[in-house]
Amino acid sequence: MGWIAIRMLTGDRVKFIGLIFGVAFSTLLITQQLSIFVNLLLRGAAAVHEVPTADIWVMDRSGRTPDVTLPMPATALDRVRGVSGVGWAVPMIRSGATVRTPEGDLEPVSVIGVDDATLTGLPRTMVAGDRERLSDPDAVFIDDVGARKLFPAGGAVGTRLELNDQRAVVRGIVDANPTFTSTVILYTRYSNALEFVPGTRNRLSFILARAAPGSDPAAVAKAIEAATGLRARTRDQFARDGVDYIIENTGIPINFGITVALGFVVGVAIVGLTFSLFIRDNIKQFGALKAIGVTNMKIRGMVATQAAMVGLIGYGLGILLAVLFVWTGAQNSDAFKGFYTPWQIPLITAAVVMVMILLTGLLALRVVLRTEPAEVFR
Repeated sequence: MGWIAIRMLTGDRVKFIGLIFGVAFSTLLITQQLSIFVNLLLRGAAAVHEVPTADIWVMDRSGRTPDVTLPMPATALDRVRGVSGVGWAVPMIRSGATVRTPEGDLEPVSVIGVDDATLTGLPRTMVAGDRERLSDPDAVFIDDVGARKLFPAGGAVGTRLELNDQRAVVRGIVDANPTFTSTVILYTRYSNALEFVPGTRNRLSFILARAAPGSDPAAVAKAIEAATGLRARTRDQFARDGVDYIIENTGIPINFGITVALGFVVGVAIVGLTFSLFIRDNIKQFGALKAIGVTNMKIRGMVATQAAMVGLIGYGLGILLAVLFVWTGAQNSDAFKGFYTPWQIPLITAAVVMVMILLTGLLALRVVLRTEPAEVFR
């Protein structure tokens, strides 16, 4: 009976393609939007993930994310280093500034000052230049996305910039994932950053620390808070703080949630309507099957086979198109740099498609089960 069900389904190619299109479109929309949503949230944690060697971030009590914090006095660094369980601790500055390009254009940038000795806080991968060149006078490194933005014609390395009325020279390009704000990022030594960013009484944005061997980072973070009165978060906790801040303070979850819901509704509408038309056009065939003794149980199996076939083909095509969309965007557009499709999203989409197929299949099955064998003679 399964073969007969498939032949009935594929007999009307227009409706068969319409069913597959409905499932594929819904799958594509849901998977694509969920992938973009998740990757946008992860950009709130990009700054933390760029420093894998530090497992503890220390900040002012009011600090919330890498971009939302209050500078601390320089003495806070020695206080953190004196806490039991801290293996090492280094300073970091994160501050906004304005840069003037050689063409005279103004561009807001984020200046990150990393430890002079260890360069902790600098991305690991260099696209151009040498890490040691950051020790040159007035040297800065620029992120690769920012380099393409400020210097679309290339030739960023060696270019002089005016950074807050100070001379800065681009000595290298680093590979860094964009943050949520997608601001151009300039990396420099901590001592240089003190000159580049506007002067205030307190300048220290963060203290990057690592727990001593054998110490639990979470326990050390609590010890730092108890001893210094500062806020200390493990790397995973602080990355989660960045994600939570976006969820709580932007309309992104609502907007993407509405789009995903619309994808489900549109999919149910298209598939349900097309499936109903398919059943209506084949009602005499189902009546004939009942007339020759086919039971309702087998009829249910036939409709389930048809729904499953449509669901599998449509889901497969939709997932393929969604993954290709995200992959192509990540390869060719800076706006999608670092984007990928987490493995959990296809599973979530599969569950949504299954619910959609069950709803449309049950609606179609009600019509079939009410069909009388005498229908074939009318």
